[in-house]
Order: sequence, then structure tokens, then C-alpha cells
Amino acid sequence: MKFNTLLAHGGRNPKAHRGMVNTPVYRTSTVVFESMAEYRATRGSKFDHVRYGRLGTSTVKDLESLVASIEGGHRAVITPSGVSAIATTLNALVRPGSHILVPDNVYYPCREFCEKVLAPRGVRVQYYAGSDVAGLVTADTSVVYCESPGSLTMEMQDFPRIAASAHAVGAKVVADNTWATPAFLQPFEQGIDVSIHAATKYLVGHSDVMMGTVCARDPDLWLAIRSEAAAQGLSVSPDDAYLAARGIRTLGVRMAAHYRHALDVAQWLSAHPRVTQVLYPALPQHPGHALWKKQMSGASGLLTIELAPCSTEARDAFIDKLELFGIGASWGGYESLVLPADIAGKRSMAQTFAGPLVRLHIGLEDPEDLKRDLEQALHQGE
Repeated sequence: MKFNTLLAHGGRNPKAHRGMVNTPVYRTSTVVFESMAEYRATRGSKFDHVRYGRLGTSTVKDLESLVASIEGGHRAVITPSGVSAIATTLNALVRPGSHILVPDNVYYPCREFCEKVLAPRGVRVQYYAGSDVAGLVTADTSVVYCESPGSLTMEMQDFPRIAASAHAVGAKVVADNTWATPAFLQPFEQGIDVSIHAATKYLVGHSDVMMGTVCARDPDLWLAIRSEAAAQGLSVSPDDAYLAARGIRTLGVRMAAHYRHALDVAQWLSAHPRVTQVLYPALPQHPGHALWKKQMSGASGLLTIELAPCSTEARDAFIDKLELFGIGASWGGYESLVLPADIAGKRSMAQTFAGPLVRLHIGLEDPEDLKRDLEQALHQGE
């Protein structure tokens, strides 16, 4: 089935729920069985059956099925947050003595987890830039982690090239697909082994649920990650799972609108005299534009702008002047957001910009209104 059809029909079975179109919210801890034979029948495949609330009710399991269907993977794991999705996956795939490659521009909480949790446990964490990892992988490399475009500064990575180098030494490729979503990037077609989402962002889409997802290409990988999540006691509420599934149903139309609006605003900002550059791969002038066009079928609403050189106070005044952009962490909801994009202390490799960076999430508002708001804020102080 085509993507939008999967969004509408994946992960639901009305016949199993008395004809209800959406899987109901099943709130429970205890599940009772009619006989010991029935109980024993569920023990060997505890992740397949509803047998205890912590392991997932039908609401959660149908969400897992929906995520796996739209990502094109074997099965999915639902976790309480995007960071827990990262941590669970890496915990499952590395051991003391393992070597892991992580992009230098990675989402900062991922870097923190690597440095504060993995490194003290004897995992060797090495940062890299770009897509050429052939000379960096070793026999001890367990994971090559990817994030494309990179957090804040939006550099693109060549997934098939990275995958070829990683797989040559038996390493797994783990990629954060939060920015593009499966609407614009089918991860397993690019050689990725495990796809991670901060589902809090675009999958949920309405800024009201914290959640992470992990989808694996093959059964063994999925089982390792699912077992790790169970061992840590990770679970999500059925109410949140219900909201996430409801949000995913409109992912296709929402992402098309985010892409259309963000490209419009990005093109306008690129010509503005108070903006030095717009970091957005869908723009032809972006250094990774050709790679973006090759690997992805669209772009999300998240971009970064470099303001013309000015003081921190002037940057903050620009942000404060905005009326339609809320100042807030996260992104991927229907609303537009803004935050300073400070990279100081978050990179191992030198990277400098003449002017301050500001991250924008372009929401579902009319782009003409967003441009008017940006215009008046950019001219603050005149």
C-alpha cells in the first residue's frame, strides 16, 4: 500500500474491538487468564500477547504495528521519550569494549548519554563529521550512529555510503529519522538497521505527548531492543499511545504542509538583508541539497538561520519581538517555535559562524502571517 493508505489503515483492526475504528484505550495492569494452559501459552512470546500492562496493552501494540508499517521495518518498540529511545537502542547494541561512531553535530542529549553513561562503562565513543567513516570503523565498532540533517546546523549525511562501511565490519547503522519522518525518508531503503524517533515531535504532532519509537529492520535486532526496554521497565501509558496513533493518521498531510510552509519562509528569509544564511537542505544553495534531493522526498518545518553579525542582546530582542513564534523547546507540533541555536560546548570539532544562530520551527500557520511576524521582528530597534 502507498504511504497515506498505510497511515489510514495500519495498526488498527476494528473487528478485534467490536467495530471501533480506533483501537480503544485499554488501561490495565493485570490481565487474567481462564486456565493455566492459556497462561502458559503466552509465556514464551511475552511481547506478542497482552499479558501484563507494563509489556503493553492492545493500544500500545497497535501503535507499534502502525509505526513498523509506515517505517517499513520488522517491528517497533515504544518508549517514554526520544532520549529513552536512543538510550535503549544503544544499551542493547553496545558492550564494554565496543567502539561507537557518533556525528559531531548529533542531538545534544545523545552526546550526553554517550559521554555520561556509555563512556564510563567502557564504550569508546568517537565523533565524526560528514559521511566518510571507512577509515574510522574497526573490528570493535558496534554502531555507527547517524543524524541527517544534523542537529541545529543541518548538515546532510550519505546513508548508503555510511552503511556500506559499517556493514563491512559487522556494525549496525542507527539513524534518527525525527526530522524527515517516514513521510519523506524510508530508512531501511537507505541501508539503515534501526530507525529512531522522538515521537514527541512529528509523529504525535500536537505538542501533547512525550514518546520515543524504535523500529528495527530484522527480528533479532528488534528482540534485542525490545528485551532491553523490558529489562529497564520502560512502558508508556495507553492514553499517550492512543494520542500518538491519532496524530500519526494525519502525518502525511501535516508534513506536506510543514514542507510547503517552511520552504516558502526559508526562501523569503534567504533574501532578507538581516539574515546571513538559512540552513535548510531543501534550498538549492544548501551544501547538502543534492544529497537531500537524492535521499528524501521532502523536508520538515525545522530550520536554522544565521543572523547578520550582532550582539546576543540583539538576537534576544529579535526573538522577544516575535508574536506568532513561541519560545520553547521541542518542535514538530502544529505551532511555530523559536529558540537560540547555541552550539558552543556542544561540538568536539571547531565550527564557527559570524552571526548568531536561531532555530525556527515553521508550523501550520499561514506562511504570509509568519513572514510578516519575522519581518517586524528582524527590524526591531530601527
